[in-house]
Amino acid sequence: MTNQNHPITPPPDLVEKWADELAWSMDQVVFTRAVQWGADQELEACCKCLTLLGCSGTAAEVRAARRPKTPSLKEQALEQLREVNARLQFYTTGGETATIRKALETLPND
Repeated sequence: MTNQNHPITPPPDLVEKWADELAWSMDQVVFTRAVQWGADQELEACCKCLTLLGCSGTAAEVRAARRPKTPSLKEQALEQLREVNARLQFYTTGGETATIRKALETLPND
């Protein structure tokens, strides 16, 4: 029996949802989701403690390091364009991709 008083015990409705998902989803997918939920709870508890100790900047850094955001499509495209420019630098003046870069930079961030 699990300790229902433990701070990261999932609520019964979430456990029921995961149990239902086991009927149609691969075990590894469901268990990974459950473990990620627990890890997220632990991370947030640690960040809350850091914030209470007056270390909110450290909490933000820990959160960013442990849960990095996926770069937006725009950021990915600009990075790939930088790589293309680096490869082309020996063969071109570098201005050939300027229009593409300007167009990408005008797109909204996701």
